Amino acid sequence: MNEKEFAELSAGHALNALSAQDERRYAEALRAHPEWRELAETDAEAAAFLAATAPAHEPPAAVRDDLLALIAKTPQGAPDEQPGATDDQPGARDLPSQARMTGTSSEESAPEQAPRRRSRMLFALAACLVLIVGIGAGAAVVIGQLQRPASVVALEQIENAPDAQAASVELESGAVATAHWSASLGEAVLVTDGLEPLDDDLTYELWFVRGDAPVSAGVFDVADETSTALLEGEMHAGDAIAVTVEEAGGSPSGAPTTDPIIVIPTA
Repeated sequence: MNEKEFAELSAGHALNALSAQDERRYAEALRAHPEWRELAETDAEAAAFLAATAPAHEPPAAVRDDLLALIAKTPQGAPDEQPGATDDQPGARDLPSQARMTGTSSEESAPEQAPRRRSRMLFALAACLVLIVGIGAGAAVVIGQLQRPASVVALEQIENAPDAQAASVELESGAVATAHWSASLGEAVLVTDGLEPLDDDLTYELWFVRGDAPVSAGVFDVADETSTALLEGEMHAGDAIAVTVEEAGGSPSGAPTTDPIIVIPTA
């Protein structure tokens, strides 16, 4: 993934407009390229600024219906997919020529192109909502919905999945940790209640325990009594979900450095 592709995902992430698959691609890219974090933070700040500065005027009642009607009749392909386009005309497909340059077929390139088209469309729809409804107080409501944390969105998706499952454990401190997961979605979320905040030089790290091998699933901090954390990466059937206390930023070795304080089997 290059920086331009990441910028598209970053914009969609800031508006909570990404699919679960694109959220995973965003998280993986951010881990692989920490130098892109500034771009992600800038997008998040821009989205927060829009939400905070929306003027308090009620938008026309017909705006929502007009927007939904427009979305319903808008072709779902990207501009370069319009029928009748040739390599010499505006809107022509650029995929075949790119495939010839790289020595790959268009079929081989299609899987890589599809997520990019989806992310562009998701961000475009989110931007339309902000701009059109943004003439009034409705903008704050729309942006507020789009800015919901990815963990909250993922939890709702898991709970609505037909194979949703959950399991809880109680810690000696009295805190309760509940894992929610869906095998069909390949996602898991950990909700903690009463878990103590850590010092600034420490953090909680999530793990998928796959057999005897722990796989890092990101870090999280506890700011409130209840915390919701989305495990990064794809969950595999039978994975246990664990939490350890690591130095800020996570384990430098990629393996736990302390005994887990939470272990929740999923099988």
